[in-house]
Amino acid sequence: MSVPKPCRRCLLSEMNDDAANEIVKKGISDILDRDRCDEKVYGDRLSICRSCDNLLSGTCLSCGCYVEIRAAIKQGRCPERKW
Repeated sequence: MSVPKPCRRCLLSEMNDDAANEIVKKGISDILDRDRCDEKVYGDRLSICRSCDNLLSGTCLSCGCYVEIRAAIKQGRCPERKW
C-alpha cells in the first residue's frame, strides 16, 4: 500500500480522510462561540492560507497549526502576518 502524497493548498476538511475531518470538527467545536470569528472572516482567512506556500495538507509549515482551527479563532493570527 502506498502512502498518499502530501497535498499543497489542501485543507484538512477537503481531504478524503475521516480522521482529519474529525480533527477539524472537534477543534472548531471546542472554540467558545464568543471566541469564534464569523463565517466571512473565516472564509477570507482560509482563502489567504490556500494561496500560501507554507500550507501543506492543512498544516501551516511556519507554526505547525491546523490552519482551519487557527483561522476560526477570533483572536487567531497568521504567523506570517498575512491576516
